Amino acid sequence: MKGIAAGIGVVVLSPLLLAGTAMMMASSSEASTTASFSGCLTGIDTGEVTKEVTKLLDGASGKDVHIQGLDLPAEQIPNAQAIVATGISLNVPKKGQIIAIATAMQESRLRNLNSGDRDSLGLFQQRPSQGWGTAQQIRDPVYASERFYKALLKVDGWQQMKVTQAAQAVQKSGYPDAYAQWEDLATALQKAIAATFPNADKDEPTKAKAKDAESSSGCAPDKDGTSFGRIPEGSVPKGYKIPKDADPKARKAIEWAMHQLGTMYQWGGSCTDAHGPDPMGRCDCSSLMQQAYAHADVNLTRTTYTQVNGGKAVSAKHLKPGDLIFSRGTAARPEHVGMYMGEGLVIEAPRTSKPVRITPIKDWDILAVRRVL
Repeated sequence: MKGIAAGIGVVVLSPLLLAGTAMMMASSSEASTTASFSGCLTGIDTGEVTKEVTKLLDGASGKDVHIQGLDLPAEQIPNAQAIVATGISLNVPKKGQIIAIATAMQESRLRNLNSGDRDSLGLFQQRPSQGWGTAQQIRDPVYASERFYKALLKVDGWQQMKVTQAAQAVQKSGYPDAYAQWEDLATALQKAIAATFPNADKDEPTKAKAKDAESSSGCAPDKDGTSFGRIPEGSVPKGYKIPKDADPKARKAIEWAMHQLGTMYQWGGSCTDAHGPDPMGRCDCSSLMQQAYAHADVNLTRTTYTQVNGGKAVSAKHLKPGDLIFSRGTAARPEHVGMYMGEGLVIEAPRTSKPVRITPIKDWDILAVRRVL
């Protein structure tokens, strides 16, 4: 777990670039980019790349990390990490993630550029004028990756294409063969980074029941949250207060989680800096639970699959503020977790493109409940 817990989201993205450097590096003006690198990067040692990526994600200085083809690993690897994490969260196959990394290597050298050819911006040098989004959106690595993947998935037969052909089908570059030179490096980076994410290659959920977990079939809490009406995403419903009888540690955890409301979900994000510039500092469902309780001096494991075995099982009829509620998948291997807040409400980091939010418990198909206090 050390490689997962410490490796996800500990590197702070550095998006502020000198304009001159950005323009020199922006590879939408690809003539200068391709001229600066001749031939293909071949003979990449995937094991060595994995070792170096892990070093950086575990907190090593970029000066101590050396990967062929990456001149600024402290900046480039977190951007590759955002691309892979976004691909995983959207269920894009490994090949699609490799295509995305190779594309970003060619277009920006995996740097979140603030300028380029004409109005091109960001990792993939997408253009606001061509409908890719606003300048601010394109400069968000997660948004930019999502838009690339959505465009890729619309390409008929992309999985049967060569990496450079698929990339070109999306980018429509004046240098259609340029992406090929990055395939080996992109493959090594995808493998190294995917290995740092919990359950990135998880098996199909088992049908067995989790030890001591209680399924809540036919059970429901007394309050279902409907009294608050529609709850705008990222907001606290009018009239809600943490119940007075809440355990003090549960109160701290709920209060901390509420301070993350409105921050965008990031699959594999550490939730250590949800309001910061690094997408990997944002929260996914289980890291929101882990960090909320960490601020109440309670240690939780990192994933839903392990959190469902923490504490003790309780019935959904007898929920208390701070209880962890699991849904999706099975009771043994749930795929989602939220925290009960009392009054029939749950706080959660729901999924890609959605913010941390509060939802009524009536919207939850509860598989298991664990009390960790």
